[in-house]
Amino acid sequence: MQDNKHFDLWAKNYDADVGVSNGNDEYPFAGYKKILGDIYHRIMQSKPAKILDIGIGTGTLCRKLYEQGNDITGIDFSEEMLNASRKNIPDAKLIQWDFTKGLPDDIGQFDFIISTYAIHHLTDTEKVTFIILLLSHLNDGGCIIIGDVGFESRELLEECRAACGDSWDEDESYFVVTELRERLGYVCELEFWRFSHCSGILVIKQSA
Repeated sequence: MQDNKHFDLWAKNYDADVGVSNGNDEYPFAGYKKILGDIYHRIMQSKPAKILDIGIGTGTLCRKLYEQGNDITGIDFSEEMLNASRKNIPDAKLIQWDFTKGLPDDIGQFDFIISTYAIHHLTDTEKVTFIILLLSHLNDGGCIIIGDVGFESRELLEECRAACGDSWDEDESYFVVTELRERLGYVCELEFWRFSHCSGILVIKQSA
């Protein structure tokens, strides 16, 4: 289980800290704003949509989607993060929940399931199990969009780890696309777009 006390304390400064890392093109949030912008534009091609945000945090992305008439459900295990979200998206359905335990009962079905910089808290094996669960909560034609620290190959991940030195977070498990595709290719289609030296977007759809 994740330590929500850390995120409760981080809630007030989270967006500012992310902005510094993004602005300096530094791990782990290099490319962050581009990733959020890309996810927004992908969803807006299909609005209004029913959206589930895994690890909604302060609601930075979902506020813009909410303002455009999309139906938002968000989960986060930090009550303080959810309090920040409530100010941004007051009519959204927001649930305090630790997604390492799966999803809340009766969460429903969605056109888009999105997550930014959250699922790296799962191990590689847990990611596979969780993504399969998420696929079962998609409406026909829906997709999962994940923006996070991620790499096309294990070699690229190790290069980034070496370059980051002591700043690398050993408690987080980042996406390696080739390995994930090998384990999930039988149930879904998976595409990856790189947005920085350490991040990108995964788009996952049910196999035709």
